[in-house]
Amino acid sequence: MTRIDATVEVTALGFRNKKDQHQLESFPKRMVWGDREYTFAEMTMQYMVQKGQQLIKLFDVTDGQTLYRLRLEDDRWTLVGTSGNNLVITRA
Repeated sequence: MTRIDATVEVTALGFRNKKDQHQLESFPKRMVWGDREYTFAEMTMQYMVQKGQQLIKLFDVTDGQTLYRLRLEDDRWTLVGTSGNNLVITRA
């Protein structure tokens, strides 16, 4: 995974049913990073990490070619890193 650690704007959320539960969970569906918009086809994994009283959420999402890891912490989204061959990296 290529480390990025850049602040991004998540502009749309997707929803899916939690396994074996009657609740919905949300995940990033679209983000803007730099001057480019990225749309995700699906969420592959979601992690929750508790740091003291704080809850940090990590999401692995894909556009079908590239995997993006996003972190949600204190209502701020960060692109942690990517893996895949088709990402054009631009610094904001």
